[in-house]
Amino acid sequence: MQPLNRKTANKTNTLPLRVMQFGGGNFLRAFVDWMLHILNEKTDFNAGVVIIKPTDRGDYSVLKSQDGLFYVVLDGIVNGELVSEKTVVTSVQKVINAYTEWDDYLELAKNKDLRFIVSNTTEAGIKFDPKDELNDSPPKEFPAKLTIWLHHRFQYFDGDMAKECILLPCELIEGNGDALKRTVLQYADLWRLGDDFKNWINAANVFCNTLVDRIVSGYAVDRAAQIQDEFGVEDRLTVVGEQYHSWVIEGAGAVVDEMPFDQTDLNVKFVDDLVPYREMKIRILNGAHTAMVPVGYLAGLRLVKEAIDNEVVGRYLKSLLIEEVVPTLGFSETEKHKFVGDVLDRFRNPSLAHQLTDIALNSTSKFVARLLPTLKDYVALTGNLPQRIVFGLACLIRFYKGTFNGDKIHVKDDKGVLDFFNIEWKKFDEQEITLQLLVEHILKNNLIWGEDLNLMPELSKMVAEHLENIEAHGVIEELNFQTEKKSKFKH
Repeated sequence: MQPLNRKTANKTNTLPLRVMQFGGGNFLRAFVDWMLHILNEKTDFNAGVVIIKPTDRGDYSVLKSQDGLFYVVLDGIVNGELVSEKTVVTSVQKVINAYTEWDDYLELAKNKDLRFIVSNTTEAGIKFDPKDELNDSPPKEFPAKLTIWLHHRFQYFDGDMAKECILLPCELIEGNGDALKRTVLQYADLWRLGDDFKNWINAANVFCNTLVDRIVSGYAVDRAAQIQDEFGVEDRLTVVGEQYHSWVIEGAGAVVDEMPFDQTDLNVKFVDDLVPYREMKIRILNGAHTAMVPVGYLAGLRLVKEAIDNEVVGRYLKSLLIEEVVPTLGFSETEKHKFVGDVLDRFRNPSLAHQLTDIALNSTSKFVARLLPTLKDYVALTGNLPQRIVFGLACLIRFYKGTFNGDKIHVKDDKGVLDFFNIEWKKFDEQEITLQLLVEHILKNNLIWGEDLNLMPELSKMVAEHLENIEAHGVIEELNFQTEKKSKFKH
């Protein structure tokens, strides 16, 4: 079988280098490069990508040998139907390894067409290291490499304000654009690059805060042979992900004008304030994950898809989102319900075998960040406790005992948190404290919850009742009982 390249794929067209991308991993290729491919096809965007290898591990030699080409395979549920879409992405035109081709990397600073800079260097990638030096070729940290490149551009074009760049970091940290700009300015101060350069960074270049969302599972080893037979070429970089994608970009007037996403069906939003969108994602998508883990696991389920497909657990999760989370968010009902529907469809994706235990890491801190704010807002809004979130809290406390029905649960969290739960559950097992006192002791721990949750009226009592019923009857029966009780109350 012939290897994939521009000749074998009959994709010999070239594009001007207008996008510099730090990182060529699975996510960026199945997210940004895929989007830019579509933007090139559907509009007159006409932009090629040059990928920069930001770390010293690996060399992107396969990507180079394939002339920047690779297939993206997207699976998912769309309008209730399983859809699989395959695209050969042609946006990547050039690959440069900053560790072996430093001069080529700096030469890009002279390219007048280069306009956009994208990055995804992991959450730890936007980092300042005072040991990085201006003469390093290259320095260790990504922002240091970027600062040197920007300074070369500033010098070559003599500070021309029209040769600025638009930066779109995709790292999963809050305020990623602001963080990157701060770090660049730290390096400018460290290396004494001057006020004129800092003014050019501040006044000309645009650092956008962004929020990205797509699950990318990577190279599908179990499907490789079938995929390559279908393509008719050997692609060693086929990347598999989900259909769903979302890119929210804050305060980017220039990007709106220059990247015509509105002429495509791509789910890209330009907003004045990213915070509400981040909050919706955290409360709905991440909150659903955090509630699902202990409830689904204690119900005997092990995969996200199994949990959402289970009649009782699936109904619980949907009701939690629609009846308890959605009312606390400020978006239109249409937008909120569409996002909930998208999330539930994503959970049903049969191509993504997500283990519940894989998303159970640090579930206590995740509850504090993702579900506790909703719980508080729901109480403020209605005067009542959100029953399903409280049930999820009870299951979380039970999950952290570390055993259930004779089976060991491999709970992963901070050692201090695990030790605390072990001590309290041991006291209960040895009948030193009642179940009610166990719950009160746990909810009182400020180091875990950030406050004393016993101060919420009826919360400890409701959690203790759920724990007692879970132990006596199991999760499924307790959920069914709660559903019947709520139904009778409505009538």
